[in-house]
Amino acid sequence: MPDIKNNQGKRKLPDSRSYHRLQMQRDMIVEKLRERGCRITKQRLTLIDIILEDDCSSCKEIFYKASRINSNIGSATVYRMVSVLEEIGAISRKNMLRVACSEDCSMEDVCTVVLDDNTTYHLSAREWNQVVQTGLRERGYLGKRKVAAITVRPCECGQEDCERPACN
Repeated sequence: MPDIKNNQGKRKLPDSRSYHRLQMQRDMIVEKLRERGCRITKQRLTLIDIILEDDCSSCKEIFYKASRINSNIGSATVYRMVSVLEEIGAISRKNMLRVACSEDCSMEDVCTVVLDDNTTYHLSAREWNQVVQTGLRERGYLGKRKVAAITVRPCECGQEDCERPACN
């Protein structure tokens, strides 16, 4: 299992109870994947560990953390794995994409944007807030108001020709 890190990026050692709980959850997920006929690859194990150990708010955040560990893990792999884990009941994506950052928030890497050419931008809370406010202001939605919160849902249209990663 990869090291667990706290908010400052420093290594945090899990206590033995949480380690055993995570290991049991991991083993149960691996068993369910095997029952479905899935191969258990290093990439899949890495993604399972990230999902179990970190409080990720989106597939992009999982991708960003996974790509730090293994640069061969692509965003499509993350989306597929999250979908499979959701199908087997290991995770629920209902609250996964909740975003709310004020312009005064100093958090880093709150939003990851991946373009169709795989160019990736990691935005801080301030940058994310500025991008959203600028876009909403230019479209005439904002006026003199400020954004209080944003909720984003993954695409669930189910169309086979949809280009959105959550549908593929």
